[in-house]
Amino acid sequence: MKIITIAIDGHSSCGKSTMAKDLAKEIGYIYIDTGAMYRAVTLFAMQNGLITDAGIDEDTLHNRMADILITFQLNEETGRPDTYLNGVCVEREIRSMEVSKYVSPIATLGFVREAMVELQRLMGEAKGVIMDGRDIGTVVFPNAELKIFVTASADVRAKRRFEELTAKGETCNFDEILANVVERDRIDSTRAISPLRKADDAIVLDNSNMTIPEQKAWLLEQYYRVANED
Repeated sequence: MKIITIAIDGHSSCGKSTMAKDLAKEIGYIYIDTGAMYRAVTLFAMQNGLITDAGIDEDTLHNRMADILITFQLNEETGRPDTYLNGVCVEREIRSMEVSKYVSPIATLGFVREAMVELQRLMGEAKGVIMDGRDIGTVVFPNAELKIFVTASADVRAKRRFEELTAKGETCNFDEILANVVERDRIDSTRAISPLRKADDAIVLDNSNMTIPEQKAWLLEQYYRVANED
């Protein structure tokens, strides 16, 4: 069985990270959460006063990109990697609604995407990697042997996000989350640099009405099919 690169792209809140993490654990691959990387940059900007009501201080953020160190460390309790920003675990902070509100505008910045894509390519130089995001199959790893494009209805994705945040004890509003999902779709799909789109050779997975076990079985089937090809 050959070792391959797996690229999982798709809309926000459609469960890409969960399925990618579970698949990586099942087949012994390295998982890289690219969405968490953009969220970490967003959190850095927020912590340093670079996002205000007036917008994003792009010039200062550009100049401070060298001050941002993003790493992943395995959480032995969960069996999944946690995101670290400059040596501090920020896994909980980057999943907040406040970060979700600004991550798409941050991700549209060319200098941010260039820095993240370079880092992602370095992390995934060796095969045996699963990476999820918006432009993995089209920009980061266009030659990945297996490309999946995940989607679900906006209502379903908003409901999942609402339940996730509620389970963490956060106070949230469903209509606000739905509006955020729709707005992120618009920004991600229309940005000038690396817009969200399905790679021509990607397999579409609409998981609107699928359970997590059903998704896992489907993904494993795709993986074994490609990994066993001559």
